[in-house]
Amino acid sequence: MTMKILYGVQGTGNGHISRTRIMANHFTNKGCEVDYLFSGRAADQYFAMEPFSQQHEPIYKRGLTFQVKAGKIQKIETLKHNNLFQFYQEVKQLDLSLYDVVISDFEPVSAWAAKMQNVASIGIGHQYAFLHDIPVDGDNVLSHNLLRYFAPVKHAVGLHWHHFNQPILPPIIDTSLKAAPANERKILVYLPFEDQALLTKILSSLPQAQFYQYGQGLTDQDLGNVHTRKPSLSGFKQDLMQAHAVISNAGFELLSECMHIGLAMLIKPLAGQMEQESNAKALRQLGYAKTMATLDKVTIEQWLNQGLTTAARPLPDVADKLTDWVLAGNWQDHQGLMKQLW
Repeated sequence: MTMKILYGVQGTGNGHISRTRIMANHFTNKGCEVDYLFSGRAADQYFAMEPFSQQHEPIYKRGLTFQVKAGKIQKIETLKHNNLFQFYQEVKQLDLSLYDVVISDFEPVSAWAAKMQNVASIGIGHQYAFLHDIPVDGDNVLSHNLLRYFAPVKHAVGLHWHHFNQPILPPIIDTSLKAAPANERKILVYLPFEDQALLTKILSSLPQAQFYQYGQGLTDQDLGNVHTRKPSLSGFKQDLMQAHAVISNAGFELLSECMHIGLAMLIKPLAGQMEQESNAKALRQLGYAKTMATLDKVTIEQWLNQGLTTAARPLPDVADKLTDWVLAGNWQDHQGLMKQLW
């Protein structure tokens, strides 16, 4: 009998979707029946969703998310925006009787529904690494409890750039990504939580580089040395492989791809979000990237002028091994996976 899976995906950030897209392709190749549920943004704001509609159309829920302005989480607006009563109704109405297991990439509707209906659940994602002893910055009682109760699961599989002597796995990325002959002046810029007009203005004042700036609400324009680009999976991947370096927030998935390819990184974490601030701390400890606390022209200019060199850190095909592990059903055992992947 084929295992039937519901896979919940946190849609607030594109990294969760990118990671699940890779898992979806592996599940499809292995003939597994998987339905996908997305929450955290409006249904019409998703793109490149073809891998998730192989068998059925994805399920979209409002779920829970956070509000951001000028690169910083707005706590009061976040509380106003999230409707806890509607969230409870979404959890209560999600029928899991057809599924053998729920996988959650930090998606709260599917995770809480599994908990309430006593259905087996697996958490796969970077946030689950914070259940272990890893570098942390900006932690407080709220963020500490948020990581434990936002999307609770029975079996948590955390992902990180280093194992830190903990039972966690390497990142899930598209291992087919390869660096093309890099244009030494081409810098990919992805800072989705910043003021995009202000960002364009800052980049325009740095003529020593050609910046390819991706962001929601942008259109494809070539404005001198700044090339604004609307969201595009294929276009972004192509520019990523051709770039010499990347300026981004501290989202886990993109930085993992940069490490795999071998790109220099300048990181500006989302202020007030413990995960991104902790990622920045881990990057500094590992010596993988330079970080900046604010969107600062001087810091960007100094970084550009210091000579952008780094070494590739190729990652294994985690998704292939992880999908096999899920289908095998022995979800208590992480040791075999760890031995294969680190």
